[in-house]
Amino acid sequence: MAEAGTNKGFLGWIEKTGNRLPDPVFLFFYLILGLMAVSQICAWAGVAALHPTQLTEQGTALVIESASLFSPENIQRLWVDMPATFTHFHPLGYVLVVMLGAGVAERSGLFSSAIRAAVRGAPKFLLTPMVALVAMLSNHAADAGYVVMIPLAGILFAAAGRHPLAGIAAAFAGVSGGFSANISPGQLDALLFGITEAAYGASGIDAGWTMNIAGNTYFIIALLVIYLPVIWYVTDRIIEPRLGTWTPAPGAAVAVGDEDKPLTPEQKKGLRYAGLALLGVCALWAFMTLGPGTPLLADGPGTEGDPWYQKAGPFFRSLVAGFLVLFLAAGWAYGAAANTINNHRDLVAMMAEAMKDMGYYLVLAFAAAHFVAMFGWSNLGLISAVHGADAIQNSGLPLPVVLGLIVLFSAALNLFVGSASAKWALLAPVLVPMLMLLGISPEGATAAYRVGDGATNIITPLMVYFPLILVFAQRWQKDFGLGSLTAMMIPYSMWMLITGVALMMAWIFLGIDLGPGAPVHIDVPTTRG
Repeated sequence: MAEAGTNKGFLGWIEKTGNRLPDPVFLFFYLILGLMAVSQICAWAGVAALHPTQLTEQGTALVIESASLFSPENIQRLWVDMPATFTHFHPLGYVLVVMLGAGVAERSGLFSSAIRAAVRGAPKFLLTPMVALVAMLSNHAADAGYVVMIPLAGILFAAAGRHPLAGIAAAFAGVSGGFSANISPGQLDALLFGITEAAYGASGIDAGWTMNIAGNTYFIIALLVIYLPVIWYVTDRIIEPRLGTWTPAPGAAVAVGDEDKPLTPEQKKGLRYAGLALLGVCALWAFMTLGPGTPLLADGPGTEGDPWYQKAGPFFRSLVAGFLVLFLAAGWAYGAAANTINNHRDLVAMMAEAMKDMGYYLVLAFAAAHFVAMFGWSNLGLISAVHGADAIQNSGLPLPVVLGLIVLFSAALNLFVGSASAKWALLAPVLVPMLMLLGISPEGATAAYRVGDGATNIITPLMVYFPLILVFAQRWQKDFGLGSLTAMMIPYSMWMLITGVALMMAWIFLGIDLGPGAPVHIDVPTTRG
């Protein structure tokens, strides 16, 4: 690995600063200690705000007072409610349920074979957009996008006479920079919206909002449509010309693995069976939504004549289970045909392995759950949101500009805190209620965060797969170092951030729904003013 220059300049400062940060689990622990100290100081200082939606019995605005986390009530709540605080953390159930199915689909080989089948044989002219598109879609495949798609892209570019590092760059930009771009909700949506729901519940603001895993669907499709030509242009017009003509150097040939082998007849049969299983699950959910009795549509008083999406609360809440069934059925069908699942014991073993891989997330979720809960107990989240909303209103900044600044802030924070869930757990308790008071839905706050989070994934060494991408690149160019990888990915990051901010601002300005039944603007009745 080339080490020269990796610790110099601005990028070197970012690397050294980021490496000094503690593990996110301990980061939350230190933040909890700091939060406890701040809550005590604010309680002594009498920090308060007028509740935006609740009135006292006398009809005056309810005063929200900051509460010390050292108070007997909160100390008791911390120790007595600790199991409930952890198990009731909304993202926990969503992520574990989805991963039970996704673990089978990944370990059976379904995701890997589907990615390989999608990009093999693409015409040279369409190679870059095909790689970028499949890379963005592969985010549904969890780790398979990084482990399979990125090295395969290098091989495909080399086979087409193009620079393999350009293929790696395009795939990395799609998988990691386009982290939120897709054609349907997936595991990331379950994770982020679970945290959004926790922040909404802790805010004390009653806006009649219901968590909807499809709440950013239209937006993430638009991101995919925008990012695809961006990655295509940056790869073909900026990165590949800069890399120059690729000439295999002695000893630099890639150690080709299974990622470049043609699909076997069993794997092709498995993909056909998986496709039939996918269609079957979709048909089942459509039947339960639109068929007799419509169990997944609300049919109570006041819903007659409403559009389906206004009655679709049960449908949206069922999608987490739907993804479990879809991944499980497709993975099992593939594995049975491809001989990677021989019996039900193999299936159970794959589900168990998926849960083992979630061990670190469980530890992180324990710390994040207590930070989010204690932030709510202190009332500092709602107080900050009220004063922040007032400050923004008094500043005269248009809402699109506010959302653009939040995107940029999320992108900057991503350089120092790599975990998407950890950052959103930090930001959501303040951003969600603050933007609600300004008329932006929780879906809008989530969309703004995910744009910034994805754009800088590809330039931070703190991203867990960054060293792996470096290894993939060094298969083709042995002196390719950390600074080389960062410099190669900066143009993608800049253009994805610019276009993402522009899309977010335009979306807010036009007021387009972010997903089915998910408006970007909401009306929260307040007692202020």
